[in-house]
Amino acid sequence: MYRFSPAIEKDRTKMIAFAKEQSFAMIVGIGIGDEYPAASQIPLEIIEEGDQLFFSGHLMRKTDHHLAFEKNNHVLVIFTCPHAYIDANWYEDPKSGSTVNYMAVHAKGIIEFTDEAGTRAAVKQITDEKIGKGTPASFDQLPQEYIDRMVKAIVGFKITVKEMEAVFALSRGKSVNDQKNIIDQLEKRNIGGDTFIAGKMKALLT
Repeated sequence: MYRFSPAIEKDRTKMIAFAKEQSFAMIVGIGIGDEYPAASQIPLEIIEEGDQLFFSGHLMRKTDHHLAFEKNNHVLVIFTCPHAYIDANWYEDPKSGSTVNYMAVHAKGIIEFTDEAGTRAAVKQITDEKIGKGTPASFDQLPQEYIDRMVKAIVGFKITVKEMEAVFALSRGKSVNDQKNIIDQLEKRNIGGDTFIAGKMKALLT
């Protein structure tokens, strides 16, 4: 993570809020003796218990990431969002480098896999959160045979977070006039993550 001073976010509450907002996260790990890391994007449940933070979810059994995490339980979880290219011509003084505005939270932790009951609970928890109850696709409406078959193919996990750091690169080192002009230009251009980043920048100015 590039730690450019004006972009470093130290507020843990804001980091957790961003993680909850962007909870389809990249989990990265490497097995003992493996040449390359294994990574997967997985929807996570963000759990706060007092001062301790946990992530829970599930993944397919016997895949590269499952096998890697079984051998080495240290994982890196990356939460990120749409980005936006910032044209230096938008600055009052354009004689400086163009850049990219983005937000990212990196969390380091220890992953533990659950038993079958824990896997079932992990699937139910995230399904209830995303879908709710009382719909045809709700967890409590799924056939028991299907659930039994599914939980044999996947494994639940819980990550205990040990460290968190964040970069919210939103032109915070620029003047207020530059920031306002960047927001205007992003909204006019409106491609990729332009409006998302513009909205995040607006929130800092209010």
